[in-house]
Amino acid sequence: MWLFVLFVTVPIIEIALFIQIGGEIGLLSTLGIVIATAFLGTYLVRKQGLSALSQLKNNVETLESPIAPLAHGIMILLAGALLLTPGFFTDAFGFSLLVPNIRIWLFERVKQRILNSRNGFSFTYANTMGANRSSQNSEADASDTTIEGVYEELTLKRIRNPATTQCTIEAAAANC
Repeated sequence: MWLFVLFVTVPIIEIALFIQIGGEIGLLSTLGIVIATAFLGTYLVRKQGLSALSQLKNNVETLESPIAPLAHGIMILLAGALLLTPGFFTDAFGFSLLVPNIRIWLFERVKQRILNSRNGFSFTYANTMGANRSSQNSEADASDTTIEGVYEELTLKRIRNPATTQCTIEAAAANC
């Protein structure tokens, strides 16, 4: 339902802003601002998108969590879509998503909301008797479950790629 409300109210707000601003500064100036924000937004999205992609690549190569760079990349992509949509209201949100501190704040808010929600995610595992249980069961119920498995110790080694003269990290099993 909230998506329907969003798709109805945003165009109404955009039309009202176009009429109001167009009446104040004129049609050509209004169109010039819309076109200029699209070009400026495209430039900024490209620049910040490449930076986020570089950070993602760096995190993957150093075996760090790629969640934050992926989230920033998604927000930058959303900013680009908003900035290419003609309108002042969507441009305001698009440009705000290009501010790194706002993206960090949004990422932290979403992360805390996911971590605090007990019903956000669930997974299923099999206990030693073969019956499936859900992770949403009580903690006392899950604590009596033994999960058996086989593990293999891996070592990390850096390998220099002669074609690119860059180092990559690969997990190498003892019996490879």
